[in-house]
Amino acid sequence: MSVQTERTDTAPAPVVRKTDPAPPGPAAGGPAGRRRGVPAPYLLLLPALLATVVLLGWPLVKNGLLSFQNLNPRQLILHLTEWNGVDNYTEVLGSSDFWKVVQRSVVFTAVNVALIMVLGTLVGLLLARLGKGMRLLLMLGLVLAWAMPVIAATTVYQWLFAQRFGVVNWILDALGWHAMADYNWFGSQLSTFSVITLLIVWQSVPFVAINLYAATTTIPKELYEAASLDGAGAWTGFTSVTFPFLRPFLWATTFLEVIWVFKAFPQIFAINAGGPDRLTETLPIYAFVEGPGNQHYGMGSAISFLTILILLGLTAYYLRTVLKQEEDEL
Repeated sequence: MSVQTERTDTAPAPVVRKTDPAPPGPAAGGPAGRRRGVPAPYLLLLPALLATVVLLGWPLVKNGLLSFQNLNPRQLILHLTEWNGVDNYTEVLGSSDFWKVVQRSVVFTAVNVALIMVLGTLVGLLLARLGKGMRLLLMLGLVLAWAMPVIAATTVYQWLFAQRFGVVNWILDALGWHAMADYNWFGSQLSTFSVITLLIVWQSVPFVAINLYAATTTIPKELYEAASLDGAGAWTGFTSVTFPFLRPFLWATTFLEVIWVFKAFPQIFAINAGGPDRLTETLPIYAFVEGPGNQHYGMGSAISFLTILILLGLTAYYLRTVLKQEEDEL
């Protein structure tokens, strides 16, 4: 009787069918399987990281080492390494010319980036409103301007603004400004910077405009319809619908343009080599003139390293401002 009671009280053993799924394990996405899959993304990034270290990291280290040396033609010929500590940095930071160039570079970058972002945004919004044919034609012109080599574009601008046979002076003279017939656009600081700014803005606007137009295609049309039903005009629709969607793109593009304009070298150097009287030198031009130009390579390395630090400081300040604004909006 006791045996029968034990049989009835005992729970039946589970029946495992062939169709039941196997318990989770390493092959079925269990914890061990996830741990084995973790290195895969890092392995995919490894070639790019190695290329960055070789092509960017190692030259940066060599530049940093050169900045602590007294490296002139004599040391190069005799294969001498003369360490002078922080003398190059002390001389650069104690020079008033360096700080004038820093101020000039920051103002030059701010003006160019502001013009690029405003004009690029307007052209991008225009692309979104044009018909298919006109949009294709305008985008073709933008792509051609953006794809034109930098030195070729700079040469064209030198021809356009040439003193004697330039097209710009000829047009201004034909319109009645006869005093501009032989005007030297590269004879003063302001006019030279005006030509360089026009060149850099002309080269940069296509990138901003085309990418902004691509960003506008992701905005749902229903939001514009709802805004129009609420009585929103063009400006209200832009501020309430378009701009919130484009804000992340605008922040990222501004960040890229700050870097690109701040380190611009070929346009400025090819136009007038930092002239007249070195009044249009920015930090990259100043580093080249003081370094390879004067055959004082340690000094040039110190200036270029300080340029990198200044650019990192500007970008860090910009990113901090952007993150703070996003936190305030949340």
